[in-house]
Amino acid sequence: MNKEIMLTIKSKYFKKLKGGYPLLFKEAIVNLNDLKEEGTLLKLVDEQKRFIGKGYYGKQNKGYGWILTRKEQEKIDYVFFENRIKRAIEHRKSFFNDHETNAFRLFNGEGDGIGGFTVDYFDGYLLLNWYSEGIYQFKQPIVEALQSSIEYKGIYEKKRFDQKGQYIEDDDFLVGERAQFPLIVKENGVHFAVYLNDGAMVGVFLDQREVRKSIRDHHAEGKTVLNMFSYTGAFSVFAALGGAVKTTSVDLANRSLNKTIEQFSLNGLDYEAHDIRVMDVFNYFKYAVRNNLKFDMVILDPPSFARSKKHRFSVAKDYKDLIKEAIAITENGGMIVASTNFAGIDMKKFRSFVEKAFKEMNGTYKLMEEHSLPVDFKTIREFPEGDYLKVLFIKKIKG
Repeated sequence: MNKEIMLTIKSKYFKKLKGGYPLLFKEAIVNLNDLKEEGTLLKLVDEQKRFIGKGYYGKQNKGYGWILTRKEQEKIDYVFFENRIKRAIEHRKSFFNDHETNAFRLFNGEGDGIGGFTVDYFDGYLLLNWYSEGIYQFKQPIVEALQSSIEYKGIYEKKRFDQKGQYIEDDDFLVGERAQFPLIVKENGVHFAVYLNDGAMVGVFLDQREVRKSIRDHHAEGKTVLNMFSYTGAFSVFAALGGAVKTTSVDLANRSLNKTIEQFSLNGLDYEAHDIRVMDVFNYFKYAVRNNLKFDMVILDPPSFARSKKHRFSVAKDYKDLIKEAIAITENGGMIVASTNFAGIDMKKFRSFVEKAFKEMNGTYKLMEEHSLPVDFKTIREFPEGDYLKVLFIKKIKG
């Protein structure tokens, strides 16, 4: 097993880290220069030599590694990983008994006790996401613990830790039997085509499951729906199945056209009865205003950062203006579904974007629903940033 070093933490952070905060951040570390090889096991003490916990060194965009246990005698070994994985599987027991859904998050990083990697379940296939070279050093015991804890068809992986923190291109297959792609999975009775070996993303964001269900079951019937940053059109499919008279899906990526057609067709929907536009969403807003287009529902689910030839977008700086663009093309009495997965703001801040946007547009609104991560995306109270998803259903009264 990996070698262990002593890491000294500034005493002013003792209470925070001892109290359950799992992420190692630069400002807290006294002997930063001692961190050489990712995957090194760490015994954390403060400047008074008080024990804090044990963890590992692994650099990712969030920090320098994760605390795994606060028990001084607990070993970070195969048994440790197996215990955490079995506990996580037990937490998802209801999903294995759900005949309508067979795609969900099986292990959610620090929420399940091991920061730095996740496991998604797709109808018997497992997909591991490794977020640092550090956690990747524990690949063998983690994969073996998974194999002994759950029945599976095959295992795939995504390595997301090149020099820029991006996905490393690879075949991604690890062990078991290879899947036939597209792999057709179910979510609340709706079919999705997923690809576990085709780049960083697989075709559907599992954390939006409850939001999609709410759109289908409570909000779409008889409505015209605009789905911005639509990716493979999952929101549009759920809206159409919920009785939307027409959906319009807009995304800059060329692949979005064929991927959206595929998802519509899988569910017996006539994609030609809906609009699928490959274009910059900000240009589409201008196009809609120019042509006096209005929608009953506008869905906003942008990436945290996006760039096109003419536009740069970041959630922290630009989301308020994005909402203003949506207000301008939403019917009075219509709905804006505003979503972000940016961990750098909390729900209170996100609500303030809505308030400021409507104020600047001289409009009024009512918050109808709030969503955060679903239960399979387990989080811990001590690490609020881990509960990154924020979704608001906003009824536009006037504006």
